[in-house]
Amino acid sequence: MSPTDHQPTSPLRAHHARPSRITTHLAAIAPGVLLTAMIAAAALALQTLPALGRASPMLLAILIGIVAHNVAGTPQWALPGVKFSMRRVLRIAIVLLGLQLTTAQLIEVGGEGLAIIATTLLATFSFTVWLGRVLGVDRKLAELIAAGTSICGASAIIATNTVTKAADEDVAYGVACVTVFGSLAMVLYPLLQSVAGLDARGFGLWTGASIHEIAQVVAASFQAGQDAGEFGTIAKLSRVMMLAPLVIGLGVLARARLRHQPSAAGTAAPPMPWFVLGFAAMIGVNQLVAIPHQAKAWIVAATAFLLSMALAAMGLETDLRKLAARGLRPALLGLCAALFIAGFSLSLIKLTGWHG
Repeated sequence: MSPTDHQPTSPLRAHHARPSRITTHLAAIAPGVLLTAMIAAAALALQTLPALGRASPMLLAILIGIVAHNVAGTPQWALPGVKFSMRRVLRIAIVLLGLQLTTAQLIEVGGEGLAIIATTLLATFSFTVWLGRVLGVDRKLAELIAAGTSICGASAIIATNTVTKAADEDVAYGVACVTVFGSLAMVLYPLLQSVAGLDARGFGLWTGASIHEIAQVVAASFQAGQDAGEFGTIAKLSRVMMLAPLVIGLGVLARARLRHQPSAAGTAAPPMPWFVLGFAAMIGVNQLVAIPHQAKAWIVAATAFLLSMALAAMGLETDLRKLAARGLRPALLGLCAALFIAGFSLSLIKLTGWHG
């Protein structure tokens, strides 16, 4: 044995080893991260086409990822970066989402308007999870559809999945549900304004409290005029702010559920979604610091791009055969949830006689 075999590693040598591990990690994730970024860029480019102008880049990104995975397969060299995009990139995007919101928007909606939004959110989430059990839909998938319908579509689904830990196929199914039914609502709501007997602000509150995605709310509410459009957008953003308490609450429930399951002994508890506190902190930063309009436009674009990368990564791990195995029950659940949130929020607006 050589005398050098017993020599301890010097601090200098250990210091030089550290950057090497970081470099190795970066080299491992770079190809997959680049792949998801390219898919996100393609999704944003496709959105500029007239036929796809109203399609969410997140939806386009997950569709491209699903097609690529099921036609050609996700290459082995891309997997570390794909997983990085699904986890780390997603969390960064959700934190940045907070910079699009301010507490002043809550004040503009008013106490009664916020009560309508919050009550609708809780009722819809509870109803969807309950109906999921009745229909025999897997609990995790039902929770994702419930979150996407009650809060903010695909963003809520991928944020909720950090604690729900559902399969990628469930995430894809949930995104498909909220996209399809949210798009239908976007088209049908303006046709129902006169039937519902709502003024401009009442219609804005109805769209903001019940339509799935922010883009869908904007498209529907502005069809009733500028006042309806602006108030609908503010109402929707107020609803998005409720993402943080919901995800944290689901994390607490998941940990409690695990503690009360003897069969789960030794299973790691779901992590507390601390990144959601970053989301809430960014709302405070946006309230206290005047971010220049140009910078805010870049932040909005970067957030959409990062969320699209996360959805592209999920698409690259989604097997259509597993997705088809979920059957039509989750789609029925998504439809019932969409009908419930539309009817429940409209009933509250009418019953309270709300006036903005």
